[in-house]
Formats: sequence, C-alpha cells, structure tokens
Amino acid sequence: MKLYIATMGCPKNFNDSEGIEGIWEAAGMELADSLKEADAILVNTCGFINDAKQESIDCIFDMARFIDEGDERGKKILIVSGCLSQRYGKELADELPEVDIFLGVNDYERLPQIVKGFKRGERQQIFSCQSDGFEEFSARKIKENPYSMTLRIAEGCNNCCTYCVIPQIRGKYRSRPMENIVDEAEILASKGCKELILIAQDVTEYGRDIYGKLMLPKLLRKLCRVEGIRWIRLMYCYEDKITDELIDVMASEERICNYIDIPLQHISNDVLNAMNRYSTTESIKDTIGRLRSAIPDIHIRTTFIVGFPGESEKDFEELVNFVEETKFERLGVFAYSREEGTVAGNMDNQIEEDVKSVRADTVMRRQLDISREINQAKVGNTIEVMVDEIDNEGAYIGRTVYDAPEIDNTVIFKSNDKLSPGDMVRIHITDAFDYDLIGEKEE
Repeated sequence: MKLYIATMGCPKNFNDSEGIEGIWEAAGMELADSLKEADAILVNTCGFINDAKQESIDCIFDMARFIDEGDERGKKILIVSGCLSQRYGKELADELPEVDIFLGVNDYERLPQIVKGFKRGERQQIFSCQSDGFEEFSARKIKENPYSMTLRIAEGCNNCCTYCVIPQIRGKYRSRPMENIVDEAEILASKGCKELILIAQDVTEYGRDIYGKLMLPKLLRKLCRVEGIRWIRLMYCYEDKITDELIDVMASEERICNYIDIPLQHISNDVLNAMNRYSTTESIKDTIGRLRSAIPDIHIRTTFIVGFPGESEKDFEELVNFVEETKFERLGVFAYSREEGTVAGNMDNQIEEDVKSVRADTVMRRQLDISREINQAKVGNTIEVMVDEIDNEGAYIGRTVYDAPEIDNTVIFKSNDKLSPGDMVRIHITDAFDYDLIGEKEE
C-alpha cells in the first residue's frame, strides 16, 4: 500500500510528516511519489489562524475532487491529520463525509494499523488522544540529501497567550530527553546534515518540566560537539527566557548561527498584557540590547500582530516607532485572526478588518525600507552561503547564516563549478534588493 502526504503549515508540521513517512515505511509499506499512484492520501493540516485553516480545508477538497474525478472513491483512502483534525475532528467528520479517517497529532504511530483496519472494513472515523509526555517517533524519513533538517526538542506549550489555540491542540509543554535529541542529531549528521534547525512551540522553555530548570544552553553545548554539523539555528524563542547564559553560549559557540527568531507580537505594554505575554516594553528592549551587544552581527527575526482587540492608535504608533528605531533584520506581520475558543476571541473591543489590513501594510512598508538598507550594507562583503537549489535559468539560490530556509532572504549567484544543495561556498555580494542579495562565487 502506497501513501501520499500533502503537508500544510509550519516546519513543525513538516517534521511530523517526516515521522509519519518513517513510521509508514517501517511498517513495510511504501510512499507514493504522486497522487495517482497512491492508495492512501493524507493531508497534514494547520489549524493556527483562519487563513491557514482555509488553506488546509481547500487542500482537503482538492484531494477529495481528485479522488472523485478519477473515479477512485472507495479505492483510495482519504486521511486528514494535524492541528485542524485534532481541534475539529468531530465537526469536520460531520461536514466532510468524503474523508475516511481523521487522525490527531498524537496518533501517528497507529496510522498503519488504523489504515489496515479500515481496509478490513473497520469504520471508526476519528482517532484523537492527548499525551502526558513527549512522544518519540519510532522512525523518521530522512530525505535523500538531508543537508538542512529540523530537530524537534519539545512539544506543546504552557504560555496560554490569549489569541492562541496551540495549548488546546498540542497540549502542555513536554520536553524531549536530551540524550534522544543528541542521538538524533548524530544520526542526521551521519547522513550528511550540516544545518540543524531547533524547533518547538517554545524552544527557550526546553528542559524546565523534566530537569527542573531551563536547559537550552546545556543542550546547545552538546549539539555543538556533534561532528559534521556546521550551523545550529534557533526558532521560536520567547524573549522572557533569553537568559544571559543562553546569550553567552550563542556568542561563544561558532556553530550556533548569529540568528534568532523571537516572536515578540507587540511592544505596547497594554497590548502585551492583553495578550497574556510575559514580556514588557522594557524587557524586550533590554534583551535586544544584550543580544546585539554580545553578538554584534546577530540577525533578529520577529513577528508582530496588529489589530489585536483594543489596540489603540497610540499602541500602533508605538509599534511603528519601535520597528523604525530597532531596525529588525527580519520581520513579519500578521493581522490579528479572531479564533474561537480563545480569550481574545471573546473580547468586546475587536478591530475592523480594513483597519487591521492597513496597519499590517503600514508596518511592512516601513520594514521594506529597513530590509533594503540592511541588504545594501552587505554589498562588497564576502559571505558564506549554503546552496539550496538551482533555478530554471541556471542560477544558484542559497542562504547565509542569517537566513532560515523558506522564510528569510536568499542569495542568487552563478558559478562555473557544478554545485549541489548543501554545498557551502564563499559569495562576493555585488548587488542588493529589498529581500535578496546578488553575488559571485569567490574563485
């Protein structure tokens, strides 16, 4: 039996899909390269915000249409998994009778037996359970050239931000045992991995639940000793847990990228309080100062939410001024998405959609100028670049140490040498645009 997986959402979902693929193959079954050859189609959904939910639902309908138009109803099994399935399994089952199986986020190990049961005529449709500890995948599909790989260090979240449903979907925070993380890193390195991207709902919270204190610095020290790893990248860090110890480790370990992703969400104390964030205006500015003082070339990625309930013109102006003053190297903006089942979703002082859109556009226009200015400053420099792909015109597309894959900026260059994804080369930067750099390979 062959399985095809369509994955929506964030890197954590793609990590889950690799686990599903590994579990499926370990059960003696095959993966399909196309929808046509698949016996089972799985849509791994995202349920974080309305746009992501709609994209996932559209994908489900696309898969259902493919099955119907090919007259494959009853021959191909349609499975929906992930956050949307975990959150709305019962409702989706009522609304989407064309879906055969709904699978929660903690049930992937059971997928082969569930599918086999379905083929035998067992018609239970919804499978969903919660987990009290970190659930290790029994296997993981490692891609053919695994030069850049995510490494999950925890699951769930305890922060309970008022706009967010992740704790309801993924459960409480569960750290992964350190030895298991290091073991997987060593396996990935042995397969050719050069870049480890550490992921969790909150990377900085790592270890508190099982070791009694924050253990990310110690984990990073261990990962830096894994032979073959060149870059270690930190995603999804909470500002209030960026300690002096963590900054010291980042500054002293060459393999840790001078890059950090900190979703700040806002700068106004009033809005931060309404969001139930533990950061303050003062602590955010202090942490950015400490990071830039210890690591002068650090590139900070952040995201902000505009149009949160009760966000006044004064609050928004404070945010815009902060963006202009701080000059974040990497920045994204979300217009607040009202989510059912959240505290913020029930607040009375909701902001009109057109106001939210204008505010998001305003911040991104300001950021465009900042990004262009930062890129222009790199012209004339020579920077190490990791190759990601070759475009249709024969140009190479890569990333610097300051850029996460499929999220941040790229470097476009040509080379007389034949290069492969994962190769690391020195590129002399000759030109810069808003979000991309142009360069030449150093000979």
